[in-house]
Formats: sequence, C-alpha cells, structure tokens
Amino acid sequence: MEYNKSIFKTVKAAARVLGGIPEGTINDILLKLADETMRESAGILQANKADLERMDENDPKYDRLKLTPQRLEDIVHDIRKVASLPTPLGLRLEKKVLENGLKLEKITVPLGVVGIIYEARPNVTFDVFSLCLKSGNACILKGGSDAENSNRTIVAMIQGVIRSFDIDPHVVTLLSSDRIATLSLLEAVGDVDVIIPRGSQQLIDYVRSNAKVPVIETGAGIVHAYFDKSGDVKKGAAIILNSKTRRVSVCNALDCLIIHGARLTDLPAITMPLAAKNVRIYADEPSYNVLESRYPQELLERARDEHFGLEFLDFKMSIKTVNNISEALDHIYTHSSRHSEVIIAENDQAIDLFLNAVDAAAVYSNASTAFTDGAQFGMGAEIGISTQKLHARGPMALHEMTSYKWIIKGEGNIRVP
Repeated sequence: MEYNKSIFKTVKAAARVLGGIPEGTINDILLKLADETMRESAGILQANKADLERMDENDPKYDRLKLTPQRLEDIVHDIRKVASLPTPLGLRLEKKVLENGLKLEKITVPLGVVGIIYEARPNVTFDVFSLCLKSGNACILKGGSDAENSNRTIVAMIQGVIRSFDIDPHVVTLLSSDRIATLSLLEAVGDVDVIIPRGSQQLIDYVRSNAKVPVIETGAGIVHAYFDKSGDVKKGAAIILNSKTRRVSVCNALDCLIIHGARLTDLPAITMPLAAKNVRIYADEPSYNVLESRYPQELLERARDEHFGLEFLDFKMSIKTVNNISEALDHIYTHSSRHSEVIIAENDQAIDLFLNAVDAAAVYSNASTAFTDGAQFGMGAEIGISTQKLHARGPMALHEMTSYKWIIKGEGNIRVP
C-alpha cells in the first residue's frame, strides 16, 4: 500500500507538466505512438498471445482480450484521429461582466489524475492514454491479470515514446494486477481526482462500494430492441442481427428483443439470421410458441425470470412479448442499465414517444446499438460509456475528460455587506 502511495504522488507531480506542453507536441507524441505501434505490432501480438493462452476460448472475455492485426490498425487509426482533433482545453464556456465590474470567464481544464480500472481489454490502454494526454490528464492504469502481458508491453512502448520527448513517463503508469493495487487506488484521496471503472457489473459495483475517490460509472450494458407494431421486418432483422452479433462481448451488444404481440407472426423472419450465427434464444411463452417449429430447437429455450435484465456477453438473447409500447417502456424501465436502447418502427408518434420516454445514455430509432462508441460518434477514441448522469453521459471522449474553472479579473474590487 505504501509503495502504491508513492507511485500516486509521482504521477500527480508528473501531471503538473502536462498543461505546459504545446498542443503541437502532444499531437506529435500521439502520431509517433501510432507509428511505433505498427512497428512493434509483432511484439504486442506475441504478448497478447501469451495472455490468450491462459484463457478459455469460450470465456466471454476472450474476444475482449484478443488483439489482431486489424484491431491494431483500428487502434492506430483512433490514435491518429485523436491527434487530429482540436484541444479540449482552454475553451471559453461562458463570459460575462458583473454590475460591479468583475470580469468572469469559465474555461475548460483537465480533470487531473485519472485512475482507470479495467478487465481484459488491452485496447483500453491505448484509448485511455491517447485521450488523457490530449486532454492534459495523467492516467493510472489498473488492468486485470488476464491482460497483464499485453498491458505491460503496451505501456512500456508508450513510456518509451514519451521519454523521447523529454517528458516524465509517469504521466501514464501501470499498476500491478493484484487486488491490493485496486484498493489503494480507490483510497488515493488527494492524489487521484477520479476513478473510471470499465468492465463487468461486478467490477463496477465493487468500485462504487469501496471507492473514496469520486467515480464515473461506465460499462454494463443491458440493451433492448423494441420491435413496434409498425416496424419494418427487413430493417428489424438487420438491426437486431448487427446489434446482437457484431461483437457479442461488448457493452453495446443486444440482450433482449421486445416484440409487439401483433407482429409475432414476423418473428421467424426477424430471428432467422440469428440462427445462422448460432444465437441461443430464451423466449417467453408467446414467442416460444411461434418459434418452436421455426427456429433450431437446439438453440431455443423457454425464458425464465433471470433471462431478463441480464447482460449476456455471448451469443444469447431473450425475447419478451408486449401488447403495446407502454408495456415495452415498462419492461425497459425495469431491466435497463441505462446504456443503449432502440426502437424499430415506422410510426413517427411511436418513435417520438420512445426517444423521449426512455432513460438511457443512447436512445436509437431504426439503427443498430453497435454505434454506441466514441469513435463511431466522431470523438476519436473513448474512455468508456458513462451510464450515469453526473459530469458525463454516453461515450466519454476528449471533452468529457475536462472540468472547468472560473477566471475572475478585477480592479481592486472588494465585497461589502
């Protein structure tokens, strides 16, 4: 614990220099990192392979842990995108002159030292550093043991790039993967400004319950798609397939299809593409009766209560039948994690009601929930998807990694009773 405390103070001291680094230098660091990542790709993939060999391929975390040449190219693209974006610092959010002559400005500033606790997602290491550096924040990374080899290799490379610019490499620091490091980070009041957990609901609950440092919750996505009475079958089948199967291990993947009872006869056509991907369906009684002879029996089960409000992170999905949009909204209200929700409908009134009534960070009409992603939203990379309402909500990128301060200029002003 004492060892970690000294690390935190070192990072806090290193963070002070970030505000004085020219924007051009920050961009040069990121571009050099992108180039270095491609040059060192073989070593990164080898380290990642060592991590993958320790994990069961059937574990939902396996896909999150896995790096490939294409995924590294995507990561490099995101790094370069972040470098191309304007700085989020020093932006004037508000300006006014009071009656007493005081001149006030509200400007954006870094959060400070950001602690990230995450599981088997080595891509997060790149994303967090890129966004933190660009927004003037130092970052303390607490990765899981599943990705230890990957993370150590990546952070060593990042620190090498930073050193080449004569900047303190402690602006990005990787802690050991043990639980003592986690607990000490959660208790680092005064040295760490905010903690952002990325991972399972269990991890997020643990961080929320034990942190003494302020927390921004990101992660768990219990995602619903409501197929309305007015829904288009072709659109619906494509949206549901993409939302569910593009990458089942990510937080924006679909977990539950809610279907209007008047459209149950279309359910076989809507779900047919899922069968080709071996998606196991947990169907309520009305939907089960329709699919019983129209969906592969080895992939069809009767739903139980625990299949609703569950983030599967697998090729699995539940189906709930409702009589109207009001029942659909009630089901989402009860089971949603407030991450991403979608309506598939052609009726404008139904769409407007859904978009306005659903309480989630991202609410869609007629589009895949797979788009809930900082890069897809044009933000470059992302720290995570915030499902809370204080400070940030939805994809957290550059602007969400800033706070603000007031600048007040006077001419000898004093306050009188």
